[in-house]
Parts: sequence; structure tokens; C-alpha cells
Amino acid sequence: MKPTLFILAAGMGSRYGGLKQLDGLGPSGETIMDYSVFDALRAGFGKIVFVIRHDFEQEFRDKIISRYEGHVPVEVVFQDIDNLPAGFKPAEGRVKPWGTGHAVLMGKDVIREPFGVINADDYYGADGFRVLADFLRSVEGEKGRWCMVGFNIENTLSENGGVSRGLCEVNGEGYLTGVTECHGIERKDGRLVQVNAEGQTVPFPENASVSMNMWGFTPDYFDYSEKAFVDFLSEHGGELKSEFYIPSVVNDLINAGEVTLKVEPTTSKWFGVTYAADRDATVAQFRRLVDAGIYPTPLF
Repeated sequence: MKPTLFILAAGMGSRYGGLKQLDGLGPSGETIMDYSVFDALRAGFGKIVFVIRHDFEQEFRDKIISRYEGHVPVEVVFQDIDNLPAGFKPAEGRVKPWGTGHAVLMGKDVIREPFGVINADDYYGADGFRVLADFLRSVEGEKGRWCMVGFNIENTLSENGGVSRGLCEVNGEGYLTGVTECHGIERKDGRLVQVNAEGQTVPFPENASVSMNMWGFTPDYFDYSEKAFVDFLSEHGGELKSEFYIPSVVNDLINAGEVTLKVEPTTSKWFGVTYAADRDATVAQFRRLVDAGIYPTPLF
């Protein structure tokens, strides 16, 4: 059975200033998602699942999903702040989604095979998808053997401001022992720095392996995550801005010894549209990749 690719496309795009998931950046109007789907199909993925919001469903179907007809099976699921376990409801006044961990849970009824998870607005590169697909094929029928594709921090920076990345702690056998979310990472005066919880600018490790939210899971992930989400809601469900993140689930399970998570390194170089100012550089980068013969245009 071929693995499935789960694409997180429900984000608000607040820093970018619009629905960057639908922004045509390739020479023929391709979105970043189109390149991800293209690379995933070349790597051997067999189905695509998108998680989106109801408010742009029709536009998404018209502009995105219609391109894939005849190329790959596609399913759509929805992230809604009211989609909670029995006994819970959002705090009055809450409008913020529940985070990436909640978004992935929306796929539990349509995914039965090993699956990868990515962001819609990040370009991961062909090697990243090859690495992910190879791992997922190797764990078919197993439980508790997960992976994360690890990017070198140098390959994930933006020229237009600081970025948030998950700093990976990896043991001698290449397994993840923890992920620490770090913010404001950028190179200043030749030094790699981040902004800590106190708002101070401090050094960030050179050549560190970081998470770009490119994960590989077996289907038992949903059972673990559902339980973790209930625990999260019991403690933080009454807050207006609390979020349930994938690394929170992963860290707890690793620490408890219930799962293993292999960090699979990639040589791919990330780029994307974290900021509006990133757009022109991203358009130029796709143009270069097409001119170099790495991608056709149009893709589909």
C-alpha cells in the first residue's frame, strides 16, 4: 500500500497577508502545494489529504483540487474549533484554531496507512519527499515507528526576518529525544541567533537539525493523539489562544518510551512565504528550478 500525504492547509496566513496556500507562485500559476504534490507523487505517495477551513472550501476545490483530477486520489477534511471530544467546548470568545496537532486529528477517519504530514506553505524539495516515502514504506503494518525529516538550519532561513523552527535533540543512533520550539531565528552580523522566551537575543546552534513540520507516522498516531488532546483540553481548553502542537504529542510519547522517532536527514533546501516580502524570491526560485529542468510547467 502506498503512503498518504496529509497537507496542513487551514492556516490563516496572518503574517503573509492573505491565503498564501492559494497564491500562484510558479511560472504557470502553480502554488507551493502543487510542487509538494508533484514531488510526493514522484516519490511514491498514493493519496493526498488536505485539511482546510470551510470558509474557503469552494475556492480551494476550484483552484487546487481540480488540478489533480486523473493524477491522484484526493480527500478534504476540515478543521473547526468546535470539533472537540465529547464534554468539551471552546471558551467563549475563542476564534483561534487549536493548532497543528488538532489539524492532523481531522484525518483520522480517512487515513488507514502510514502517512506523511507537511505544511501547505513550505517548499520541501524532492529529496525530502523521497526520504519520507522510503521511511513510510519501511514501516507498513507496524506501530510506534515514526520519523521526522530533519533539515539543516542553514537550509531553512528567510532573508526577510526571523523564523520559527523546532530544534531537534538527536541521540547517537539518530533517534529524536526531544523538540524545542524556537523563534526569531536568523543570521545577524554573521551569527546565528534566536529570541528566547524572555525576549532576549541569544545564540542558536550552527548546523543544527530542525523540524520543518515534515513528519512520518503510522496510523496508531491518531489513538495516541486523541488521548493527548483530551489531556490538553482538560488543562488548557478554557484559554483563548492555547494550541495543541504535533511536537507536544511526540515529545511526551518519546519520553514515556511508547514510540520511537527516527530523524531522517535531507539535503533539500527549504523556501517559502513566511513574510509577504518572501514572495518575489520564491517566484524567482521556482523559475530557476523550471529553467533547470527540475520541474515542468505547468506541473499537471
